[in-house]
Amino acid sequence: VAVALILLAGGMLLSPTYKITRSVEINAPVDKVYALVASPKEWKRWSVWNLRDPAMQIDYSGPESGVGATWAWKSKAEGNGKMIITAAEPGQRVAFDLLMEGFDRPGKGELQFAPAGAGTRVSWSMSGDMGGNPLFRWFALFADRMMGKDFEGGLANLKAQAETK
Repeated sequence: VAVALILLAGGMLLSPTYKITRSVEINAPVDKVYALVASPKEWKRWSVWNLRDPAMQIDYSGPESGVGATWAWKSKAEGNGKMIITAAEPGQRVAFDLLMEGFDRPGKGELQFAPAGAGTRVSWSMSGDMGGNPLFRWFALFADRMMGKDFEGGLANLKAQAETK
């Protein structure tokens, strides 16, 4: 009981917000990298979450790419969720809302592209607010440590895909 009280009370003292940011330089033109990000069907080639669960069930809706392009997934290993592209500026950025089952607030994500010599610098960030649930606030505290490695892995896979001739 004491541990539960400490977790609940401690959770209420924590910030409900989180932010994760990772970057990579890719030796490929920005239009090639952008195409791999702006289309939800392409995420299957580089996202660590998709690669970890090849049995993931995915449904696509909306346009093929850009604003409104949506994918929803069901996965025993990675959880159930939905991603909707909310902004798409060719060669500059792709923004999205990420809704995970069990969380009542979406995460806001963005991949930004900038020239880097003959290649492209990609910065992937995600932020959100876990609300008033004290247990979810503990997740916010450790979000960077828990999800940062997935961002790094995804960016490494994106780099490998984009640099493939």
